[in-house]
Amino acid sequence: MGPIWSSYYGNCRSLLFVVDASNPTQLSASCVQLLGLLSAEELAEASVLILFNKIDLPCYMTIEEIKSLIRLPDLIACAKQNITTIEISARKGTGLSDVLRWLQDTHKTNG
Repeated sequence: MGPIWSSYYGNCRSLLFVVDASNPTQLSASCVQLLGLLSAEELAEASVLILFNKIDLPCYMTIEEIKSLIRLPDLIACAKQNITTIEISARKGTGLSDVLRWLQDTHKTNG
């Protein structure tokens, strides 16, 4: 789906990027997609929320492992966008109230 994402960039104020925290083999592909999004000029002003999903599974990677593997500190240092991360379990609902709070706070300040 990545190749068509650019057709949805118009007037985007927030970007939620979901990473499967239980699948290390997909992490590098996710990182490449994220880099493409962060470098898109149309998204330069968007606030970015990276969601590390599936923390309810026994095989999930810790947030420290994921941040290290995708070199998150380097991404944050180079990105034009404000980047926040939250661990979630979409299946159990863990962390979803934090996502809603982030959206409310982001649109309150930017809106």
